[in-house]
Amino acid sequence: MKQRNLTLSIIIVSIAIPAAVAVILLVPGIKIDFGFNTHALPLFHAVLNSTTAILLLASLYFIKHKQIRAHKTANLIAVVLSTIFLVSYVIYHSSNPSTKFGDINHDGILSDSEKLQAGPMRYIYYFILSSHIILSGVIVPLVLFTLQRAFQQKFDKHRKLARITWPIWFYVAVTGVVVYLMISKYY
Repeated sequence: MKQRNLTLSIIIVSIAIPAAVAVILLVPGIKIDFGFNTHALPLFHAVLNSTTAILLLASLYFIKHKQIRAHKTANLIAVVLSTIFLVSYVIYHSSNPSTKFGDINHDGILSDSEKLQAGPMRYIYYFILSSHIILSGVIVPLVLFTLQRAFQQKFDKHRKLARITWPIWFYVAVTGVVVYLMISKYY
């Protein structure tokens, strides 16, 4: 019964998180003043993502060298950092307008000349951003179910799911940094 309840909780969280993020990003009138300057948060997000990517590499190294405790620690810290990232991401995007790639004058409108100046990099940026966003939604349940199997000591199932989870999570972490580096001059 506990396993079923945990599975239901994972499903609910996996639906609620992307839905909340979608509302924050797609409903322009929702902007909250948190009483502090949130403009430095994108850099903080890049630091969290890069640290998560490093921890995931360490986790892979540890498990391949049968250092189970270090593997577990690296993954749990990566989950904590990803959770902090998610909360911070929601705070940032619920208090700031979306930044448009190529918006040189920072007016929130992408003129034809700005589009021309950004050139084909816009398409590369939006491809990376789109894959990052889609896989960010996919990774939440994958990480949670992978963790669940580890805590339940179902290591065969954990290992099987981790082979799917790890590369997607790593890709999301790395592309989070790439997206930041590409868009940061337009903040």
